[in-house]
Amino acid sequence: MKVLVAEDQSMLRDAMCQLLTLQPDVESVFQANNGQEAIQLLEKESVDIAILDVEMPVKTGLEVLEWIRAEKLETKVVVVTTFKRPGYFERAVKAGVDAYVLKERNIADLMQTLHTVLEGRKEYSPELINPERLPLKLRFLAPLM
Repeated sequence: MKVLVAEDQSMLRDAMCQLLTLQPDVESVFQANNGQEAIQLLEKESVDIAILDVEMPVKTGLEVLEWIRAEKLETKVVVVTTFKRPGYFERAVKAGVDAYVLKERNIADLMQTLHTVLEGRKEYSPELINPERLPLKLRFLAPLM
């Protein structure tokens, strides 16, 4: 699989990319340190999965997600975050995010998430979900997430 990691914190981005590179099913890893760089890279490269930090300079991960969907790219999108901010999860779900997860997971959990989204399934960290703010059609799923 070809993966893009867009993260503005260079130490975290470098560590995540190094760990992903060591995985046998990861063919290549591209890096961007902000949302605009991620979009520029996606205009040139075919990527299976984009791992996007929710808060980045220039363009956020949510803006990159919305751009990917507007361009009708087949790239799966995993948004990662360290905290729960009102409205972010709901905006990501509305835009068609494939996974919305906490950064504090280990590489094995991240790889499982990548395989989950490649199989066409969704994944949301339960800690990030506020069922009352979900669209009605997703509320019944909240206890299962």
